[in-house]
Amino acid sequence: MPPIEKHTPGSFCWFELATTDQSAAKRFYQPLFGWDVQDSPIGADDFYSSFKLQGRDVAAAYTLRAEQRAAGVPPNWMPYVFVDSADAMARRAAELGGTLLAPPFDVMDFGRMSVIRDPTGAVFAIWQAKTHIGTGIGHENGTAGWADLSTPDQARAGKYYSDLFGWKMVEGKSELPARPGQYYHIMNAGEFIGGVPPSEHRDPTMPAHWLIYFSVADCRAAVDKASSLGAQLAYGPIDMESVRTFAVMVDPQGASFALVDGKR
Repeated sequence: MPPIEKHTPGSFCWFELATTDQSAAKRFYQPLFGWDVQDSPIGADDFYSSFKLQGRDVAAAYTLRAEQRAAGVPPNWMPYVFVDSADAMARRAAELGGTLLAPPFDVMDFGRMSVIRDPTGAVFAIWQAKTHIGTGIGHENGTAGWADLSTPDQARAGKYYSDLFGWKMVEGKSELPARPGQYYHIMNAGEFIGGVPPSEHRDPTMPAHWLIYFSVADCRAAVDKASSLGAQLAYGPIDMESVRTFAVMVDPQGASFALVDGKR
């Protein structure tokens, strides 16, 4: 696949790991996905780890701040959504019932962002690019290709994101509007980018969250590899209609993510 030079507004453009042990996280994800890493200083004894594949950015990691830990924020993978204006979109997100955990701010000359909690509790970020567009490669093993929203209120969440980003919640390839209780396939500008499973299929004790899916050549082999590196298997591996296999893992620091292969 050719490198990504720009992202469509409303698409997932970046994937960021907040962790309790950044060095250990690098030792886990580098061999699992074949990533290279570039550490950039962002303060005294603090750095931002950019993960790369074929020389292009795919994701990043940082250490949870003291205030985040004090607030009970667990290790997690958070998706960023590409927008034309972080300020305008943040205002709209709040008007629709979201909470601005971090109002719009500049990230040096890379871009402008805001961190938002949706009305059902899931956290995501929006990204207005300046010199950094976000991911520079996709549709390859080792890249994130899908995101599922685990929410206690599927209908409310679906309407919120549709109103915010213009996402369509559809049944599948038919592109007919999804009905309550079905798996919502998220379409953005004609592309499938993620989903919202029925609320009754989730663990009610879990907080709402986004689950990032990373593509691998062989899901079962990747599960074994991740397990050998210290991860725990949370769900699966499960075959989906003989098309692909997926599994949900928890990394050694406690962040959940999914592995998926394509058999087509």
